[in-house]
Amino acid sequence: MNYSKGTNYALHTMLYLASQDDNPIIGVQELADHQGVSSSYLSKILTKLTKQGLIESHSGAQGGYRLSRDKYTISFLEIIQAIEGNAPLFKGCERNKPGCLIEDVMMNSEKKMDEYLQSQMIGDIADKGKLVQK
Repeated sequence: MNYSKGTNYALHTMLYLASQDDNPIIGVQELADHQGVSSSYLSKILTKLTKQGLIESHSGAQGGYRLSRDKYTISFLEIIQAIEGNAPLFKGCERNKPGCLIEDVMMNSEKKMDEYLQSQMIGDIADKGKLVQK
């Protein structure tokens, strides 16, 4: 069970944005440099986050990205699903028999993981990071 590198970059980008005071507009190059990734690659990830309403894009010389909502209302699950989609991690039993015990275990574990990720807000994690830096 692996999330893509894109999800990793999306989570770190959102954390960086959430860590900024007063939610400023930050250019794609700064966001890319912060993670050591190309701006063209990160732009594709930012497009997905924008389409899901997690960040907003601003054009022009001073353009860039910033959070579109309060950082305490953006969950890890939303960020992950913006990149990975909503498909379940477990694809079901091969024989598609109703009442598959393995499928029950896997689906319940995924549900618990989703609940945990939904409870983790990017703003809370950003605040923890600020405390560690002090």
